Amino acid sequence: MQVHVFDNNEILCDELADWIVNKIKSVLEKQTRFTFSLSGGSTPKILYKKLCERKDIEWDKIHFFWGDERTVPFEDERNNAGMAFHELLNKIPVSKDQIHVMRTDIPLHESLKEYDRILHNYFPSGKTFDLVLLGMGNDGHTLSLFPGSDLLNDNHSWVASAVKPGEDISRITLMPAVVNLSQSIVFLVSGKEKAPMIKNVLELDPYYPANLIAPASNDLHWFLDADASSLLV
Repeated sequence: MQVHVFDNNEILCDELADWIVNKIKSVLEKQTRFTFSLSGGSTPKILYKKLCERKDIEWDKIHFFWGDERTVPFEDERNNAGMAFHELLNKIPVSKDQIHVMRTDIPLHESLKEYDRILHNYFPSGKTFDLVLLGMGNDGHTLSLFPGSDLLNDNHSWVASAVKPGEDISRITLMPAVVNLSQSIVFLVSGKEKAPMIKNVLELDPYYPANLIAPASNDLHWFLDADASSLLV
């Protein structure tokens, strides 16, 4: 695991954009396709804006997936795919067959089966995404894996349904079993309100859902701003 700390959110996203571009270039020297699982939330918006301005990315070779999704319409501002389209995908030269959304326009059980099938078709050989971008909530959750959920004991499923405590909206989420087979995983976290949980998660005291992310490749990165890292020793 590597922890990268930058002075503020703007610099954080600049540096992560550079890191992602270099990762893409490195992977595409060895293969013809780069698979990228995107995150929702507010912080990635800045990152996506910076990525869509880059002229040194071979967008036609990148396939996009999502870590989780609320079962709300695409047009709803809470829809992670909708946000990514607005901030990134509508602004870069990609085709429909490069974009693999978690569908919210069909029944939940059908969407789960469809995404599970898509993933197994793309990744039949034991290695999954080239890069997974994740966030972390104040409660230590990542993806839609929340403290106390029975999903935390599921070591086999690739895709599952989840509900955030206190919400009545179902979610679709990737599971650690598929995420941990990725080549590289990056957590992007900013803000002083995240500092106590960053300290807990990185010091494993106690154990939180974010700690379930442990890639077999050992290529795990935490990109933090100074506020989020302020309680680390």
